[in-house]
Formats: sequence, C-alpha cells, structure tokens
Amino acid sequence: MKFLDKLLHASRKNNSLVCVGLDTDEGKIPKFLMHEDDPIFAFNQKIIDSTRDLVCAYKPNMAFYEALGSRGWEALRKTCEYIPAEIPIILDAKRGDIGNTANMYAKALYDVLKADAVTVSPYMGKDAVLPFLEYEDKGSFILCLTSNQGAKDFQLSLIEGRPLYEIVAEKVLSWNEKNNCGLVVGATYPEQLKRIREIAPSLPFLIPGVGAQAGEIESTIKYGTDHNGERAIINSSRAILYASSGEDFAQAARNETLRLRDLINLYRQER
Repeated sequence: MKFLDKLLHASRKNNSLVCVGLDTDEGKIPKFLMHEDDPIFAFNQKIIDSTRDLVCAYKPNMAFYEALGSRGWEALRKTCEYIPAEIPIILDAKRGDIGNTANMYAKALYDVLKADAVTVSPYMGKDAVLPFLEYEDKGSFILCLTSNQGAKDFQLSLIEGRPLYEIVAEKVLSWNEKNNCGLVVGATYPEQLKRIREIAPSLPFLIPGVGAQAGEIESTIKYGTDHNGERAIINSSRAILYASSGEDFAQAARNETLRLRDLINLYRQER
C-alpha cells in the first residue's frame, strides 16, 4: 500500500488528524519505568497502547534514540515493530546529503526500520532527495517552513521578491512524479501555511508546532487541510507524552490525545 493511501485509511478509520510524536526523553519518563529492561520501549508501548485508536500516525524523532547509542537504536527498532501495521510510521530524521549518503540513509530508514515516511531536508537539492523518492510506496516529507523561531533566518528570506518557502513548495510539486511527496509546514506560521496550501492543494502536510509551541488549532485546520478536511498530519509530542509523570501517564496521554482529536474535528466540521 502506498503511503498516502495508508495515511488516509488510518485517518478515516480513527477519525483523526493527530500524530503522536514519540520524542521520548529518558530524563522525562516516569521514574518507576527505569526498573524495566528497556525503559524507553516500555514507555512507548504504553503510549501506543493507549492512543492507537485515536491517531493517524506516529512520529518517532531519531535524535532521542540516537543519543542513547546502541540501546536507543534497539528501542527505536522495537518501537517501530510494535506500532500497529495499519498506522503509518513517520521517522523524523531530517536527512539530506549527497546521493550515495542519501541512499544509505534511505536504506536504513525504509528497509531496516521499516518507516512508512521520513522527513527530508531539501537544502542540497534534488539529488539529495531523489534516493528517498525512488521508494515509490514510501512518503518523503520535505522541510518547507518549520515551526521554530529560526525558520526566519532562511525560510522567510526573499529570493527575487518571493519567500524561499514558496520556491521550495513549488519545487517539491515538480518532484512529486510518484505521488509520494509531502511538506513539513509549521502551525506557528498560519498565513504562510495558507499560502503553501494554495500552492500545493493535494500534498499531505506534516504540521508540527501545535501544543508546546502554541500553534493555533483553528487556523491550522482552516489553512492546513485540503478541500476535504484531510491530508494534514497534526503532530503533538510533549503535551501528550508528558501529560503526567505518574503511574497514570498512559491514561493522561490518552486523555490529551482524545482532547486534541476532538478539538481538531470540531474545527474540521466548521470548515
């Protein structure tokens, strides 16, 4: 099944645009889990079990696992295997390098970890992105306008009178020959989100910045979804993962995911 089909199937089945970001920080998980053989995986298991019927995707962030060395990689591998087969896995890796290196990144993420999609940087151009796009059934979410403050340093810069993010969006459209491209667009820039959706009406958007970064949900739904109120993957990480630091952390994560899903769906109905 192609990534976009899998995404839409999961989204419709669970009536959800919520993606839980598995940015699992060993220093923030409940202390009682540290007695487990693999605390990171034990935490992720409980989060997945408590939210699997409420999400359209999961997004492990590679950095949180790579920082732990081999045991982090093992926790990530087991987490990817544990995620239900019908729910897409988006690995937040932000890879982008020359062709041979990009080939190896794509192999590690798609073939070894079995990701359904990854995040990719376009800074080095098409030859750095193409190895990911050659996996026809996989998705590549290309950084367009990210949610952080530093996005202003380059992504909002004008190139011959046009902001760079518009040029990136148009370039990604031209790369979408196999219908496997998407864009990363932050919820923290609603007017720009609107413009990017106008440029790319049919691409799926991975939208970070809701929750801890205070992106507005109403404008995110209004401007970020397609004409059917779909093709938006609204990521929340810290607000869900660390809703509680006690033994009720999994239930608290479920409650926060349900709250976010229902709020998003309220605004979807009002579109």
